[in-house]
Amino acid sequence: MRRYDPAEHSSADIYKLMVGAIVPRPIAFVSSLDAAGIGNLAPFSYFTACSSNPPVVCFCTTARSGPLPTKDTLRNIQATGEFVVNIVSEEFAQQMNACSAEVSPEIDEFDLSGLTRLPSELVKPPRVAESHVQMECRLRQVVTVSDKPGGGYLVLGEVLVFHVDEAVLEGDKIDPARLRAIGRMGGPTYIRTTDRFDLARPK
Repeated sequence: MRRYDPAEHSSADIYKLMVGAIVPRPIAFVSSLDAAGIGNLAPFSYFTACSSNPPVVCFCTTARSGPLPTKDTLRNIQATGEFVVNIVSEEFAQQMNACSAEVSPEIDEFDLSGLTRLPSELVKPPRVAESHVQMECRLRQVVTVSDKPGGGYLVLGEVLVFHVDEAVLEGDKIDPARLRAIGRMGGPTYIRTTDRFDLARPK
């Protein structure tokens, strides 16, 4: 086994190690608005659920160097307290990837990607119409893990309402074969969720 001491490596090297080992990672495709109403749409692969009562999801956005040390998404959410998490399926993976480009804050990635805005019910940021599962969220907390370059801000949002496309439902459950969600691996690699197996939980 090769040993890695974070103190002996750059944060970039540790990042590559982590994203190569912590796989596959689901993708939070987050739509938000700034205080002036300008839209933003960005994917985050540090994403998971952390509570079902109340329903809370979380994602992490990285700290950067330079004049804008935080991403537009974080600044928007801190300004408005609202966002939408859209689940990414195979059929719009290319458009999602286009939204990962570094563009200036006045550029709305809905326009950049060609994805369709869908009005939300309880929050101002729009949903992604192409997404089969959308979660309208209100900010609960931002945890600053580290504000150093390569550090992170953990964003926790309470889900106010879920929107689930009936086309991906089997009864009252989401059918993964219909959802066709994708996940993130290391580097430019993504994964399809088509190869699955079941394990019964021990009693």
